[in-house]
Amino acid sequence: MLKLLKGISLTALTIVSLFVSISYAQDAADYILGTGDTISIQVHGEEDLSFETRIGGDGTIRYPFLGDINVIGRTVAQVRWLIADGLKGDYLDDPSVNVSVIEYRPFFILGEVKKPQHYAYQPGLTVRQAIAIAGGMTERASDEKIELKRFVKGELTVIQNVQLDMAIEPGDTITIAQSFF
Repeated sequence: MLKLLKGISLTALTIVSLFVSISYAQDAADYILGTGDTISIQVHGEEDLSFETRIGGDGTIRYPFLGDINVIGRTVAQVRWLIADGLKGDYLDDPSVNVSVIEYRPFFILGEVKKPQHYAYQPGLTVRQAIAIAGGMTERASDEKIELKRFVKGELTVIQNVQLDMAIEPGDTITIAQSFF
């Protein structure tokens, strides 16, 4: 009976892991690129066309044969398609291109935390975890007065009274207000 339960548990764990991996891969392709992200571009069998680059303030990357490509506000999948389409025909017959984010732009945490500054973003990060990364809240902090600023489709969105388990995104700014006793 114990072997059967272990087998079922292992199978369930494998299925959950596979689902999370597939879900993360889909999310990664849908990730919208922004200033400060570092991406890896790989063209199968073409070392000269494969490299890593950080997206600068103008939102473009310089790519061999194609020149400047505007990538800001585009998904990883869209950039992969742009490069493959640009290389197809004149340069390669059927290019196999992979684009991935190797370093996300940072998030910022300000106000009543012990180490307010910018930190490296990791997928799945919550406000609670961001606070922990910043050394925790000060003794004057309010866990009920948390503000989050995020750009959504180029527009600044301000969210008041953010919950600690809310997921954050690259480029977010979290501000922890003071508590008034």
